[in-house]
Amino acid sequence: MSLLKTIKKPSDLRALSLEQLHDLAEEIRTFLIDNVARTGGHLGPNLGVVELTLGIHRVFDSPTDSIVFDTGHQSYVHKLLTGRQNFETLRQQEGLSGYPDRAESEHDIVESSHASSSLSWVDGISRANKLTGRTENYAVGLVGDGALTGGMVWEAVNNIAADKDRKAIIVVNDNGRSYAPTIGGLADQLFGLRQQLDKFRTHPAYENAMDKLKGRLKDSGPVGKFTYKSLHATKKGIKDWWAPQGLFEDLGLKYIGPIDGHNQAAVEEALQQAKQYGGPVLVHALTEKGHGYAPALADEADQFHAVGVIDPATGKPVSKPSAQSWTSVFGEEIAKVANERDDIVAITGAMLQPVGLKKMSEEHPERVIDVGIAEQHAMTTAAGLAFGGLHPVVCVYATFLNRAFDQLLMDVALHKAGVTIVLDRAGVTGPDGASHHGMWDMALTQIVPNLHLAAPRDADRLREELREALEINDAPSVVRFSKGSVGEPVEAVDRLPDGVDVLARLGDRSAPDVLIVSVGAMSEISLDVAQRLNSQGVSVTVVDPRWVLPMPTSVISLAARHRIVVCIEDGVRAGGVGSRLRTEMRAAGVDTALNEVGLPTEFLAHGTRSEVLDRVGLTAQQVARDTLAQVLGTKVPFARPLPGQDLPTGQIPKL
Repeated sequence: MSLLKTIKKPSDLRALSLEQLHDLAEEIRTFLIDNVARTGGHLGPNLGVVELTLGIHRVFDSPTDSIVFDTGHQSYVHKLLTGRQNFETLRQQEGLSGYPDRAESEHDIVESSHASSSLSWVDGISRANKLTGRTENYAVGLVGDGALTGGMVWEAVNNIAADKDRKAIIVVNDNGRSYAPTIGGLADQLFGLRQQLDKFRTHPAYENAMDKLKGRLKDSGPVGKFTYKSLHATKKGIKDWWAPQGLFEDLGLKYIGPIDGHNQAAVEEALQQAKQYGGPVLVHALTEKGHGYAPALADEADQFHAVGVIDPATGKPVSKPSAQSWTSVFGEEIAKVANERDDIVAITGAMLQPVGLKKMSEEHPERVIDVGIAEQHAMTTAAGLAFGGLHPVVCVYATFLNRAFDQLLMDVALHKAGVTIVLDRAGVTGPDGASHHGMWDMALTQIVPNLHLAAPRDADRLREELREALEINDAPSVVRFSKGSVGEPVEAVDRLPDGVDVLARLGDRSAPDVLIVSVGAMSEISLDVAQRLNSQGVSVTVVDPRWVLPMPTSVISLAARHRIVVCIEDGVRAGGVGSRLRTEMRAAGVDTALNEVGLPTEFLAHGTRSEVLDRVGLTAQQVARDTLAQVLGTKVPFARPLPGQDLPTGQIPKL
């Protein structure tokens, strides 16, 4: 009989023996491999936290005790233990989210999957528990997968450690990719002895005795103070030799470990010790990403951090993508440029392969810098590199630009630093959901003085605009592109003197009705809209500005000659490219009606890109229907009237 099916809530785990827990852990791993292989998702991280998650839920009482995951992609086991065992639609529209989701369960707290924020949540929750008298409640943060490389974690640790009365537990999931695990016969013997020491050190009686001894020695004159300092130094030296707690205990945080994160008994004993202590404690667990699955362990790149649909037996993709990805196009081009220019330096935040820098790192390892999950630091480091005569290229997912906005504004732009920022996964990204859609970048960058923003529509334009960006040495430049495969090339019928590409001119060119301004990857939809409108007798011009900041003057001139302008983008409408175009048109005295077509200011749930766009009405059919109504004068904004007419009227035909 399946043990997993008997687990409806975390408290059901407490009736299981250690032998049953071992069997349950194996069943969970098999379940994850079989199910994630069908849907895709974050497999390796979850295989590595099975025993840790089981232990946390057996020792602590969720949701009375708050459990926070950093990052949220390592929460699949938590979902299974909290009543969510239907993984058939994982990361699919209206299916199970790939991250914690409050709408799914009362056991989920933090939905954002941006790393390094969990301990600030733990700090806030534990403070709230103390201030509101919930003194028996614990706040537990499971931190791993590189989150400790983010500076925000250490800001939180500094505050958590300062208050000895708060029940805050930090569980570090050290998967061996930042610290090398200690192995061998001697390590096994030390491991058992270290457990006994940790059990002794976390007992309240030990702390009380140490506090009393410390007080007496400090109050007993120079000899007592000298004795205290000597004993303290000796104790610290022995502890630092025994286990690498250094920085944590220097901050005043009780440290337990390192423990074997796949030994259920060791995990639970360490967590019980931490719980018994009654104050802030850090439990350091050594785990193995992809544990129990040979194909993941054999993957040197990222141990199956994230996979598509795979054969569970071999770990091989079921099908290979038929087209080249945006990321690989960028990766090839930046490597070529690095071969041509010695001043090109790339920076990534713990995502060397996902953002396409692997090839450059192999050919120029000294010029590819991985700063860890520290986007703010990456941006200011780039400003320093630019000051030193280099041209840095900061490569991050578009959603993570949000975290480094102040540094972009005050360190890069204010200092006129020639820094190029490459934003992968821009726009609607699909199955990773609300926190991973790269939909805010164009609105954020609109307000940065002198910034240049490019949105390539295809692979050729990505190569072209990247090289143009790298020639800008007195201001920040941004190149953004989508997730997934690049479509077929979209050739222009004309290029205007300021670099704007005309993609189509349909209908009566002497009296054009609609100007469509297509931003980046929206060219396919824009051209489809144009064809639909032209089939109804509406003349259309479609342009791709290529560089939407600064806004090319030819776009403003074209706007003046058309009856209505439609700007189509895959960023938020509020403060987006359409909004900027409206501002520039009004400043130039152009009063042509303008309709901004983009994403609503909402957190968009997961689904495929096409499903999300359809859900928000960003489809060719809907845009064409709305635009035709505006041309006919039955929907605002109304197109400029034809000569001799007050306002056009008419019925909206079905397209």
